[in-house]
Amino acid sequence: MTDESRIEQLRALKAQARMGGGEERIGRQHDQGKLTARERLDLLLDKGSFHEIDMFVTHRAYDFGMDAKKFLSDSVVTGWGTIDGRLVYVFSQDFTVFGGSLSQVHSEKICKIIDMAIKNGAPLIGLNDSGGARIQEGVVSLGGYADIFLRNTLASGVIPQLSAIMGPCAGGAVYSPALTDFIFMVKNSSYMFVTGPDVVKTVTHEEVSFEDLGGATVHAEVSGVCHYVAESEADCLFLMRMLLGYLPQNNMEDPPFVESSDDPLRFEPALDAVVPDSPNKPYDMCEVIYMVVDEGDFLEIQATYAPNIVVGFARLGGHSVGIVANQPAHLAGVLDINAADKAGRFVRFCDCFNVPLITLVDVPGFLPGTTQEHGGIIRHGAKLLYAFCEATVPKITLITRKAYGGAYDVMNSKHIRADVNLAWPTAEIAVMGPEGAVNIVFRKEIAEAADAEARKVELVQEYRDTFANPYVAAGRGYVDDVIEPHETRARLINALEMLANKRDANPAKKHGNIPL
Repeated sequence: MTDESRIEQLRALKAQARMGGGEERIGRQHDQGKLTARERLDLLLDKGSFHEIDMFVTHRAYDFGMDAKKFLSDSVVTGWGTIDGRLVYVFSQDFTVFGGSLSQVHSEKICKIIDMAIKNGAPLIGLNDSGGARIQEGVVSLGGYADIFLRNTLASGVIPQLSAIMGPCAGGAVYSPALTDFIFMVKNSSYMFVTGPDVVKTVTHEEVSFEDLGGATVHAEVSGVCHYVAESEADCLFLMRMLLGYLPQNNMEDPPFVESSDDPLRFEPALDAVVPDSPNKPYDMCEVIYMVVDEGDFLEIQATYAPNIVVGFARLGGHSVGIVANQPAHLAGVLDINAADKAGRFVRFCDCFNVPLITLVDVPGFLPGTTQEHGGIIRHGAKLLYAFCEATVPKITLITRKAYGGAYDVMNSKHIRADVNLAWPTAEIAVMGPEGAVNIVFRKEIAEAADAEARKVELVQEYRDTFANPYVAAGRGYVDDVIEPHETRARLINALEMLANKRDANPAKKHGNIPL
């Protein structure tokens, strides 16, 4: 063969590989409103930045006539590229080849790319669209899954790991995304479940659709498995790009600084009136966040799951921050099982990747009731407490209104190593609310009063004046300063910059034993 013919052969083989399972199967993918594996990478990565590896790999199975069915690249596309000029490693499962099923070589390709991501300290992004383990390869494919799970675990806390579910994800396939940091799903085309509708019907006799069992809405609102729900595949890939903009490349770097035209000394007069006069009246904590952060940009995570607590990423003075905030507009901002799990995991992620934490507090306590107690609110609440205690990143807390009982301690109080604790004049820091406290402390006095109701009102006001304010805590140094709400942005940015060189450490140990 001449050099020219060899080059032509190479080009032909690469063109063949890029066709995946062929035009007919690509057409079927498009008919379902889905992109192909490579089309997704083209949207996700900077134009022209993708470099594919293992394009010429084919499976090694021979049983069931598989030796006559081989496709270059097999059922996954792997390589690296850039997002906003920053290196990322990617794999994208190709549903047009054996339904994206995982073979031995499929798993080897993914393992190779994860190993490279760990060694080079860059994020890993997985685009999942697979029918599960390749049945024709039996236990080999199951072993391949476990090889990936191990690497997901080793990479955890070392590099950011993002997973997008772009189609079905069933059985053992769900556990690799579950081990990563964030899961994105697409409405009406993404599914995740350990056992599918047919198995559920056989075992439990339940009739359930794919969507109701493991669709995007279910996992975003009920299970909490999904962190973002996108309207389309393009929207999903755009959101992934956005999220990475707040994160460092690895656990040894700081998050990227982004210049902002938003004045770091900007006052926001509207904050002075955001807390209602009535302590029982709700308000939207997200509005506080929008008014404080750079350009009003806030990337909320798990917005529809446990909405009584808000978590997400923003920037303050160009610095990337993670925000944890009680939401008085939902369940009065109480902490419950789901809220504790949601916030605890987010806090630990931020701590892994050197993202400072801003905590906005308006919490009346933990949600009471047998459902919560029997569901393990003690254990779950301890997860959030553990996460805040363990975190060594800069930690800043602002109490806007209520900080009652054990929830005051849990929400990044000074006692668990918060660095800067601020409060608005509307803050109420106490063991419990005035009415509850008066009912316990002055029960006998109220009962014996000539006008019990009038005496109770007097005692409640006396308690509120004495204890339900930020000044008792400030007098003991538990609150560093009481500030006017309109200066919140400037004070938070100042605290962040003061803490820029913070160094803290936990005792040497293999790892802690978080109450899972």
